[in-house]
Amino acid sequence: MHETQLLQLASILVLGIGAQWLAWHFRLPSILLLLIAGFAAGPATGFLDPDHLFGDLLLPIVSCSVGIILFEGGLTLRYSELKEIGPVVRNLISIGALATWLAGGIFAYLLLGLEFNISLLLGAILVVSGPTVVGPLLLHVRPNQRLSSTLKWEGILIDPVGAVLAVLLFEIILKNLWDSAVSIVLLGVIQTIASGLLIGVLFSKSLHFLIQKYWIPDSLQNPISLMMVIAAFVASNMLHEESGLLAVTVMGIVLANQKSISIRSIVHFKEDLRILLLSSLFIILVARLRWEYISAINAKTLLFVAALIFVVRPIAVFVSTIGSNFSIREKAFLAWMAPRGIVAASVSSVFSLRLIQEGFPQAEQLIVVTFLVIVCTVLIYGFTARPAARWLKAAEPGQDGFLFIGAHDWSRELAKRIYQEGCHVLLVDTDRSNIKAARLEGLPTYHGNLFSDFLVLSGIGKVLALTSNDEINAMACNHFSDVFDRSSVFQLKPRDPKLQEENIAIHFHGRHLFGKHVTYPSIVHRIMGGFIIKKTKITQEFSYDKFKKYYQENVIPFFVIDENKKIRICDAEKDIIPQAGESIIALVPNVDK
Repeated sequence: MHETQLLQLASILVLGIGAQWLAWHFRLPSILLLLIAGFAAGPATGFLDPDHLFGDLLLPIVSCSVGIILFEGGLTLRYSELKEIGPVVRNLISIGALATWLAGGIFAYLLLGLEFNISLLLGAILVVSGPTVVGPLLLHVRPNQRLSSTLKWEGILIDPVGAVLAVLLFEIILKNLWDSAVSIVLLGVIQTIASGLLIGVLFSKSLHFLIQKYWIPDSLQNPISLMMVIAAFVASNMLHEESGLLAVTVMGIVLANQKSISIRSIVHFKEDLRILLLSSLFIILVARLRWEYISAINAKTLLFVAALIFVVRPIAVFVSTIGSNFSIREKAFLAWMAPRGIVAASVSSVFSLRLIQEGFPQAEQLIVVTFLVIVCTVLIYGFTARPAARWLKAAEPGQDGFLFIGAHDWSRELAKRIYQEGCHVLLVDTDRSNIKAARLEGLPTYHGNLFSDFLVLSGIGKVLALTSNDEINAMACNHFSDVFDRSSVFQLKPRDPKLQEENIAIHFHGRHLFGKHVTYPSIVHRIMGGFIIKKTKITQEFSYDKFKKYYQENVIPFFVIDENKKIRICDAEKDIIPQAGESIIALVPNVDK
């Protein structure tokens, strides 16, 4: 028995994180693979039974986990983003939520044959979306900044709104208080907002004070912040049911927008924890599905899902964006992005069980329909959101561009070579003369500090630190490793090997460029000796071996360009051998002069 439980617990982590890794490797939405893994572990094989494994602790664990995920989401929100999108976000979580609730409830009543009160409750449950599903899809789709910020704010703030609305309706249904429903809802909303704001601000200010006064050692900042998030969640829920989601969201937002302490380590910790929790929760909740739920799917339930996607969401977006400066294409993309996730699943599970116990037999359909909506919306949006963003011209440029740190002469020449291949580049330098020269050559530039918040990295996927200062290169790579994967951050090898070994820890520098012994001085020395940066086509007749022999092995390779214009960096870790049909950009002797 003990071994079986241990195996099931381990499988949750293995399947969840494994699905995330495979999604990254094959460039698929992670949610799709998480759904497949959860279905395989649960309904398909019966191997994983979360209800039996966790018992009565399952839903409290899910609730606390969602609270942590919302706190992490709050840490990503910046007040500055609301200058442009504030009115639309406000409308989406108020007018849009109301429209979704009422329209969803009406369609549930007309299409599913549910009682009107159960239909309204289902509509309230399906108001929620959440960062657990929206966040991964945004990372996969990469819409433009305005759309991304709008969906991020809506996805995080709509969870408390929908959950509170569902709780209030649940109480009205349970106690048959329809005569005073309006006053109950208004009072409940006020109490929720008051409780959430009070606890959220109080706990965020307390954590801020403790860190600012150095009363928490660095080694305990992450554990104590996690402790306070859970404490805030529980304390707020004790004041008013389901207000804990708002409290932890507010706590994250307040911490993210203060300027007096660094919360970098907390943000990193919560990002890692979010991935772990999100992966595990999806496996657990999908594994809870039963074949009877799946067998209950019919044409009417599928028609209801279609109504949510093609009618309800567009109505909510339309009424929320009236008078805004969002274009038709942007509104259309907003209307095509409303997946449901963990909060809807957990809320529907709790209410369904309690209503059935109280004599509402139709309440069982809440779980069936909610899980069908989750699966269908995740699958549909997961497969279509990215093509839709491209078709609507709402997506950011592909993340295959290069950020050149340093705009000196040979860095400009290198950037110009790949810019001519149609690849996006951006050169950053504090030297105005270097920037002026780059602009005269038609290259995109940014004059200023590379650590500035005003540096826009749209379309950038890789960083090349090419300055003459090894410490600056290492600092740049350390900084941008928070923005990009460390595998995409490169720097020139320091000229002094001892500097690399003694003063700069391995996690503070990037991957080494161009060769094991290639440093800034070695490149400059060759250029001063007459070497040039040249692009050469590799063919069957003129292979890479012949290319090197032609230049007497005196070559420093920079980039390889394949027939599809994809550019690969030549780094010090492995030799990249260009094949016939590919081109190489390299530093070679000027034998033709």
